[in-house]
Amino acid sequence: MQKFDDTFTDERMSEMRRKEEDSLILSLAQQYGYEYVDLRGVTINPKAIRLVSEKDAHAGNLVVFETTRKRLSIAIRNPNNPNTKTVLESLKEQGYQPTIYMTSTTSLEHGWERYKDQKHGVAVKHGVLDINTDNIAQQVKKFKTPEDVSEHILDIRTINSARRISETLETVFAGAIALGASDIHIEPESADIRLRYRLDGVLYDIVDLELELYKRIISRLKLLSSMILNVKSEAQDGRFTFNLTDKSVEVRSSVIPGAAGESMVMRLLDPSVASFSMENLGLNSILHGVLTKELKRPNGLIVTTGPTGSGKTTALYAFLQEVHEEGIKIITIENPVEYKIDNIVQTQVSDDYTFESGLRAILRQDPDVIMVGEIRDREVAETAIHAAQTGHLVFSTLHTNSAVGAFPRLIDLGVDYRMIGSSVNIILGQRLVRVLCEHCKQSHPVNQNEHDAITQVLATHPKPPTVPDPIIIYEAEGCEHCNQSGFKGRQGVYEAVLVDTAVEEAVIRDPREHIILEAAKPQGIPTMAEDGIEKVLNGTTSLTELQRVVDLTSGRHTLKTEGTVDDTFSSHVV
Repeated sequence: MQKFDDTFTDERMSEMRRKEEDSLILSLAQQYGYEYVDLRGVTINPKAIRLVSEKDAHAGNLVVFETTRKRLSIAIRNPNNPNTKTVLESLKEQGYQPTIYMTSTTSLEHGWERYKDQKHGVAVKHGVLDINTDNIAQQVKKFKTPEDVSEHILDIRTINSARRISETLETVFAGAIALGASDIHIEPESADIRLRYRLDGVLYDIVDLELELYKRIISRLKLLSSMILNVKSEAQDGRFTFNLTDKSVEVRSSVIPGAAGESMVMRLLDPSVASFSMENLGLNSILHGVLTKELKRPNGLIVTTGPTGSGKTTALYAFLQEVHEEGIKIITIENPVEYKIDNIVQTQVSDDYTFESGLRAILRQDPDVIMVGEIRDREVAETAIHAAQTGHLVFSTLHTNSAVGAFPRLIDLGVDYRMIGSSVNIILGQRLVRVLCEHCKQSHPVNQNEHDAITQVLATHPKPPTVPDPIIIYEAEGCEHCNQSGFKGRQGVYEAVLVDTAVEEAVIRDPREHIILEAAKPQGIPTMAEDGIEKVLNGTTSLTELQRVVDLTSGRHTLKTEGTVDDTFSSHVV
């Protein structure tokens, strides 16, 4: 007798039931006045989930997925469940302030899976999830230079091995916080394992770790990050948080396999140093005025462009803070959520919650402002433009070399060039330059090459600054205040293109970069080169540093003012 395989049908039915429940909970959440969350698209904080036992979490049909001091984010299925109410009341009695989200059974089951990781971690190594934050806080006050960190890690080699792992980790984090590192790199090579910090955008070697110590540190960090310990051939992402006396530091970790072992990079997300305001971005007065006006518009797309690490996300968060006010609903979709902002719904992409599907779901949540972490394909680009055309103010990023480069990039992604003028408000380009140390920077008159470079760029500046004769600029020297680097902190250099009638016509007629750049010239917004030279003249950064991140040999100042449109080319443009 012929047998039929019902597996496929059963899987389809289960998937349909899951989707039906998700839709039902989403609808009920709106009726109850709660936000909806899918835990499959959220990184669950190990410290948060431990606040409620696994038994109580199952009984109460809930998961605590995030905690910041005494504030909790809790996903529940049914707010009327007596057991749910009991657990919530218990948390309130302990002094916690819960923010409630509604979610589906499948989502809760995904959250409950994290309890297994916690059990496994404790079983493998007792206390493996603990690091002494008091020790970190004390060491932060002690460390002044990378050499201080290196010497302390070398001294730890004489300590009993059981305590050595914890002390090494505490020193690594304390050094990174004390020196203001944005990232910690642990990179295995054939001969040794390098520990490096990224300080003001530049990587510095700290110390070489022993192989056995490296293996145990990686295991400990993977557990802290809720990664799977025995998976070593795949990339994994995670995050964890530790609280110091005056602040909470989030660590976003990433592991990739390599020939010599797993390489780990940890990004430190310290809200206390985040410049989430327009005033802290370092915008010139012209662009600040333009952006302030654009952020007051009720709809349209605002895009920031630049390579990785150019400050695009910081700029977007500053824009969110600028438009954040009572009566405005803001939803973000990020990869991952880097900083938590109160009273804003922030979501994170996952395998089941992509930029495309997440953005479509967000549009059903009745938002006023949407932030999309990155436009990376045609579907996301078209959906973002659709949202901008239907009454939403949309912020996003794009990886291009300049502001004008975003136009051909959008067209290359498949966006109809005729839609750009009616949906895009403004496109920004940006880079980060290191700021000269105020304690040791040295002034000097320019040489002939420096003079020629500065005067050529300023020739096209819409409102050039007053230039002294002779021209005086500053260079990095190095002192104890800046770890002998000559720099302390970073600031943005910017350019922008408003999508006005002239730019829209240029995009339709001939979307090459120099054509759009010429069309945007009457807007009077400085280019990155012009903005950077202005910061060189006022002593913010050095000419050498500016040339490191901005190409001064190309741009508006190198274009001919006549004959920029190639008539032969234009005759073939449809």
